[in-house]
Amino acid sequence: MKAILTLTFVLFFGATAIAQNVNTDKKIATIEMGVVLTTNVKVENKITTTTESKVTRVYKFKNTRVKKALVFETKAASKIA
Repeated sequence: MKAILTLTFVLFFGATAIAQNVNTDKKIATIEMGVVLTTNVKVENKITTTTESKVTRVYKFKNTRVKKALVFETKAASKIA
């Protein structure tokens, strides 16, 4: 009996939700903009090189450096008196 009553309530509320007339088709004010084509493009063939050499690490997993910093061990174990 409980299952039949639950099914009827679900069907009734579903039908009432579908039967509502909600107008969601609102007109939007559109803006038209023209397109300007230019053919004058400046090209600079200037290549700069640097002599700096830095070492970077690539980690496979996200937040690896944070997890590595959080995992630490103390040097001496505390003794219970």
